[in-house]
This record gives sequence, C-alpha cells and structure tokens, in this order.
Amino acid sequence: MTIAITSNGTNGQINGTNGHSGSEHQHERIWWKDAVIYQIYPSSYKDSNGDGMGDIPGIISKLDYLKDLGIDCIWLNPHYKSPQVDMGYDISDYQDIHEPYGSLEDCMDLIKGCHDRGIKIVFDLVVNHTSDQHKWFKESRSSKDNAKRDWYIWRKPKGFTEDGKPIPPCNWRAAFGGSVWEWDEATQEFYLHLFAVEQPDLNWELEEVRQAIYKEAILFWLERGVDGFRIDTVNMYSKRLEFESVPVKDESTPWQRADLLWSNGPRLKEFLGEMIEETFTKYNAVSIGEFPNSPDFNEVLPFVSAEAKLLSMVFQFEIANLDHGLAYRHLAKTWKLSEMKKYLEGYQRLVDGTDGWQTTYLENHDQSRSVSRYASDAPEFRVQSAKMLAIYMLTLTGTSFIYMGQEYGAINVPEDYPIEQMLDLETIGFLKEFHRVHGKDNEKMNKLAWDGIRLNSRDNGRFPIQWDDSEHGGFTTGTPWMMANPHYKTVNVASQLNDPKSVLSFYKDMLKFRKKFRDLMVYGSFKLLDMENEQTMVYIKGHKDTQAVIALNFTQEKVPFTLPSDLKGEAKLAVKTIPTSQDDTLEPYEGRVYLVNTE
Repeated sequence: MTIAITSNGTNGQINGTNGHSGSEHQHERIWWKDAVIYQIYPSSYKDSNGDGMGDIPGIISKLDYLKDLGIDCIWLNPHYKSPQVDMGYDISDYQDIHEPYGSLEDCMDLIKGCHDRGIKIVFDLVVNHTSDQHKWFKESRSSKDNAKRDWYIWRKPKGFTEDGKPIPPCNWRAAFGGSVWEWDEATQEFYLHLFAVEQPDLNWELEEVRQAIYKEAILFWLERGVDGFRIDTVNMYSKRLEFESVPVKDESTPWQRADLLWSNGPRLKEFLGEMIEETFTKYNAVSIGEFPNSPDFNEVLPFVSAEAKLLSMVFQFEIANLDHGLAYRHLAKTWKLSEMKKYLEGYQRLVDGTDGWQTTYLENHDQSRSVSRYASDAPEFRVQSAKMLAIYMLTLTGTSFIYMGQEYGAINVPEDYPIEQMLDLETIGFLKEFHRVHGKDNEKMNKLAWDGIRLNSRDNGRFPIQWDDSEHGGFTTGTPWMMANPHYKTVNVASQLNDPKSVLSFYKDMLKFRKKFRDLMVYGSFKLLDMENEQTMVYIKGHKDTQAVIALNFTQEKVPFTLPSDLKGEAKLAVKTIPTSQDDTLEPYEGRVYLVNTE
C-alpha cells in the first residue's frame, strides 16, 4: 500500500503494510493509547448563532470535519456554568452549562454526535478549586460555624502589621500574581487560592468533600456517556498543611514562587486511588492528569503505572516551559535543542520498558503556538516548520494530543496586534506586576514584556479558529469575544482543505501513517541519538525487527545528515516534508521518516 504525502510541490511517499505483530514491551492495547485526541476550547471553536462566542452547537457542526481529519477523541475544555474569571476554570455549577455555550441538551447531543461517528469524548475535570460563586463556597464563607466552613482551606492571620493589616500565613505567590491567601473581612480569616482570588481551593482532607466532588462533578457526567476526563491540576489536591514560607528569591515582591510545595503532597496517592476506584474504574473511563512541577521520571511513574491503577497518563511541562522565564512565562528565555532532547528522553522512559503510559503534545489552551515557539513562523518557513513538528509529535510513543488549529499550522499574533486585546488573566496580571516594578513608561522594558507576551501568552492559543479568510476568519457572523488573529487571511482551514501540499493535508496523512504503523509509532521503543547536537533531533523507534528513523532539523540552516550505521536492514524513505532535498542534507525545518523491515 502506498499513501502519497505531498509537500512543497513534489510527492514523498508513505510505504508499508497494514500488519501489526504486538508490542515490544507488551503494553496492554486500550483505545486511549491508540487514540489521537483533539482538544477544543469552546469559546473559540465555532459560533453557531452570531453572538460572537463559540458554542456547543458550533462544535457539533464541525464533527464531520474532525472525523475526516482522523482524530479518535475530543477533549472539551470547561463548558460548565461559570463567571468566566479564568475562562471556565472557575466553576460555579458542575452540572449546568455556561449559558452562551448552550444547554445540557446541547451537551448530550454533542456526546451522541461524537459516539455516532466513532469518536470518544472527554471533559475537563476541575476539582482542586471552585468558583467563589459556587454554592459550597458561599456557604463556607458565610460564617465560621457553617457546616461547610471546612470544605475550603481557612487560616487565621499570622499576625497584624503596625497599621492593623492582617499578615497572610505564608509568602507563597499565586499562579496569577499576588498572595495565595485572600482576606475575608466578614469572618476575619484568610482562604487559600493557588490560582485567582475567585478560585478558592477545596479541602480534600475531608471525606465528605471528596464524596461530594465524585457525585457532582464526575459520576454525573460518566453516567451520561462521557468517556473520561482530563484532570486539571491533579497533583495539587493534597496540601502541605504547614504552609511554610519559602526563601525570598525575588526581592521586588513579597510573594515568592512555591510551586514544588503546591504539588505531590503526602496524601496524593491515597486521594487519587480513592477517586479512580469509586468513579473512573466503574465506567472504564480514561484519566488524563495535568501533572506540573514533576520532572523526575521516578516521581511520575508510580502515578501512571498500570499496576498502580491511578492515572492513565499525565501531561508534564518541562518542554512546554522551555522558553518561559523563571519568574514569569512572559519574560522569555533562550533554550537549546539539547534541553528539549533531555526532557523528551525522560518522558519516553515512562513508557519504554515499563507498564506506564505518556502523552505527547506541543500545544494546549495554556500554551502559545508551537510553530512560533519551537520552529519558525516566518512566511518562508511556516509550512515546513508545521510539518516537521507534526512528524515529531506523531512519531513519539504515547497518546498524541492535537490542539485546535494546530492541524492547519496556526501561529502567534503579529507584532502590530494591539496589546489591549490580550485578554488572559495571567497576561493582565503579569503586565500589572511588571509595570509596578519597572513603570508604565519604560520603553525598553515594555518592548521586552510585549515580545515575551507575543511569544508565550496563553492568548495565542485562544484566538478564534480560522475557518476561512472572511471577516473574523469565519468564526462568527457577529463581533467575536476576542479579536481574531490577523493571520486568518492567509492561514485558515478553507485554503488548505483541497490543497495536497498544505499543513492540514499533511496532518491527515500523518494520522493515517501513525495508525498504520502503530506498533512502531504508538508503542515502539525509543532511542535518541546525538544528544548534544543543537541543530537536529534524530531518534530510532523499534518494534521487534522493524525500525523507524526520524530526522528533524530545528534550524533555518541546511545541515548534513547521515543515516545511523547500526540499523537492522535497509532504511527506506517513507515521509519527507521537502521532497526536493538531497539525501545527505536536511533543508531548513525539514522532517523525514525512514522505515526498516516494514515490508
């Protein structure tokens, strides 16, 4: 069988057979391991009624597009009732729908529409915290004697300043800036919020809280056919209740980063074990954990081991954070390809020779666009950059995640995009803090901040999807909730649908290729070559006597290339993003896949 991959005007080829012969490490074959999961941010996908806000009926209208793309499962970001302080991650009712997105009936139609097409669907589970408008928190803060007072984490002040202001229990900095402690004047205590002030943390130490979470947020949806959850901040449920202050590293602010103290607390395995056994296991549901601040392979494996029966897989963050500044993601830092390789090798160790499993991703709602970050969004390099990164992501062992827009090569905003249109809570908080320290009129520092925001603001991943080159990119007939990325005029779905040379067509072919050679691509062993090379990434995938060699050029320079000498047979070129390139040279941002013994 031969499938042509057309790129830059000339055909490359994907060659091979459809046979599969088992896994080198005998990973149990489960649907969510084979799956390619497509993430949808509901506010920005497709507006069906012209109110400027993406909605569930809009998503339903694009299910055939997703089926044709070749994805196996949808991950839907929070669509629950919410004040939308943090774009739905502040939930006020787990069993109701954010009104602009539609109704509970619409949500059921979406679940059915996916299943009718053979597509699974997972929802976002946000239970480290709720909105401060949730009925539980309203009761909790109503008085110290309320039955739900301890459902959240309250503490007395450490003391008072000379002018009578309460001092928080510790100096931890919240994710969006300021203290993790918010003073409640009515009850004269602080409550904990690791994220926004409006997102108070639930107290997982109480069994009645955990049981309420299981009933209201998890079982309610599993009973209605959802196939699992991506679990937000899953390793933050167990707190280190001493709340000890950390050393001052940033003297410009009293609030210091304490991320490691937020994560992997003493009762985490206990909490997760209970949650999975009482909910997920009963419905054979997938559990995809967001697992930050955990770069150590040995620390993560116990949570994704099949024997442990905890999480199906997790998202780690080291590659996603490569260009993030130490204090703020927006103050970008330089990085080396060898750093990316080091983290990648660690991720792959979770699945290579173990009973664990891993995710592979480059983008999501909390990250900006991968072409702009890891390769080049310059017009002359954008297409091959997007294709090269597609090869990278879809040839790694683990479950692959594609974020909406990634399939057509979406990129970050241009330099002249108005900064006031950047709406993310984290970005706004960063600018406020940055201006406090450096002043609003410091031209040099403002440029530094804007350059970092353009590179790493979460807004870049949240712009409306660019369906065509009509006004607002075809996202809405009204005024969009967020100004469209001006690149929609040249980078959009419609212009690529029938173009065999497009990024979208390449993604479709690579998804077929991944499924066709799943023993190598999904389950195969991983061997990274030439770790210190700062230009190219080359690795070998293996399964029994078959192999694949993946060669990727991460620079805008031509670089020499030679196949590894220790292969098990003749390497035949299967995928080549720039077919006019010479065998011994990788063109700028070129990607290739060679197969050995697959015929």
